[in-house]
Amino acid sequence: MPYYLIGHGLLKYLLAWYIGFRFFHFYLITNQTIMKTQQTNISEVRLVYRTKVKASMRLQVKCSKDAFDIFMENWDLDSIEHIEEFKLLLMNRSNSVLGIMPVSKGGLSGTVTDVRLIYQGAIKANASGIIVCHNHPSGNLNPSESDTKITHKIKEAGNLMDIQLLDHLIIISDGGYYSFADNGLL
Repeated sequence: MPYYLIGHGLLKYLLAWYIGFRFFHFYLITNQTIMKTQQTNISEVRLVYRTKVKASMRLQVKCSKDAFDIFMENWDLDSIEHIEEFKLLLMNRSNSVLGIMPVSKGGLSGTVTDVRLIYQGAIKANASGIIVCHNHPSGNLNPSESDTKITHKIKEAGNLMDIQLLDHLIIISDGGYYSFADNGLL
C-alpha cells in the first residue's frame, strides 16, 4: 500500500478521534439539513381573493345593460378603439359583483383568450356566475366565428365546474354592445 494513502487514512482517523467524532455527527446533521431542504423545495400554491367592498355595497347585475355599464366604467376608453381586450365579471349567486378581472390584451384584430385563466379567477373569487366581455376596435358589433367558438368553450368548461356563464358582451367605443344572452346564443 502506498505511503501517502496510509498517512491520509491515518490522518482522518486521528482527526476524527481528536474532535471526538464530532465531524461525523456534523456530517449526519448536514445530511438531515439537505434532506429537509429537498423536502421543502416545493412551490406553495395560494388561492387569494381579497374584497374591498362590503357585501351590502356590491353592485348587482339584473340585465345585460347593467353588465355593460360596469364594463365601460372599468375600460380604458383611450385604447378601446386600438387594442382588443377581454375581461371577466365575477358574480355570486345573487348576481352581485365580486370583482372584475382583465383576462387578455391583444392587437387591433384579436386577443388570445385562455379559458383556464378565466376559471382560475372565478375559482379564486368563489364566483357562482361570470360574464365575459371583449371589445371590437373595428366598431363592428357582430360576433365573429371565433367569438362564438370561445363562448361555447367557456360555457362548457363552466358547466363542468358549476360556474355559469351568464353572458358574453361585445362592446364598441360609441357605447353600443352586443349580448349573446339577449340574442339567444347562450
